Amino acid sequence: MAEVESFTLDHTKVKAPYVRLITEEKGPNGGTVANYDLRLVQPNETAIETAGIHTLEHLFADLMRNRLDGIIDISPFGCRTGFHMISWYTYSTEEVAKALKSTLQEIVDKIKFSDIQGVSAKTCGNYKDHSLHSAKEWSKIILSQGISSDPYVRKVV
Repeated sequence: MAEVESFTLDHTKVKAPYVRLITEEKGPNGGTVANYDLRLVQPNETAIETAGIHTLEHLFADLMRNRLDGIIDISPFGCRTGFHMISWYTYSTEEVAKALKSTLQEIVDKIKFSDIQGVSAKTCGNYKDHSLHSAKEWSKIILSQGISSDPYVRKVV
């Protein structure tokens, strides 16, 4: 059975919100990808409801790519406590945390529903399940707690 890193992480020890570099993987034909844990809420204490995390997913796909080059994918965890971010480049956790912070601030301050890409039946597999209100409220909560560049020691950026 394959060992999956995220299932070996002690979720009772981490202190969200934080950014963590999970791994750097080298491809069989060259190239390296970095996988990050963008943990927005404390595991096993709360979870972002599906409409809110779905909207954050669509916004992160656009807004985080405006801040960091080489992003391959940003996908929510099934537990709805955060996201994986896969990148061609390895950034410091502080750089990613700063990009995440400014993205959340933009969501709070500027984003209107018309700014969200992929929210029609043609462009989304569950287009009725979005909530900008929820995405904004969670962004405010996360920003008020501060985003750490370390999962175990609060090093707020």
